[in-house]
Amino acid sequence: MKVSAIYAWVTVFAAIAAGLPPGSSYAYALDPQLDCRSNAHAFIAPLLKSRYIDSNPMRVEANSVNAFRPAHDSKLMAFGFPVYAVLGYEHDDALFKHGDGQPVTDSAYGVVVLGPAESVEAHVRQAGSGAVIHQVVPLLLTAIFCSGP
Repeated sequence: MKVSAIYAWVTVFAAIAAGLPPGSSYAYALDPQLDCRSNAHAFIAPLLKSRYIDSNPMRVEANSVNAFRPAHDSKLMAFGFPVYAVLGYEHDDALFKHGDGQPVTDSAYGVVVLGPAESVEAHVRQAGSGAVIHQVVPLLLTAIFCSGP
């Protein structure tokens, strides 16, 4: 009797687990958009519309690059690394606030990920992206940045 009860619990657990999506399916991968063939509006607008990022930037740099915080439950990923911030600026686009200085370019976008620059760069290059990789905080934060198409 005890053995059949264990089998019953295993069967119930297996049925429940089969109906749940794997944990990684909750993540939204930004890899395809970080091929540097797009522009900031095309990168940021869908993320705002789908509420993957907060609508107000958490920071606007002097060069007008806007840093958006990922929404609390969005789990954004880029090249296998968790996204800390989403970056973007496009000239004359209402989605972006202007900084006090000269804009970095007409259109730029990217992300800041949690990961060391060497590892991030290896993943980005393996994917074929020409994005610029910049270490923000040694061994912790790395920027993946595209300047227009």
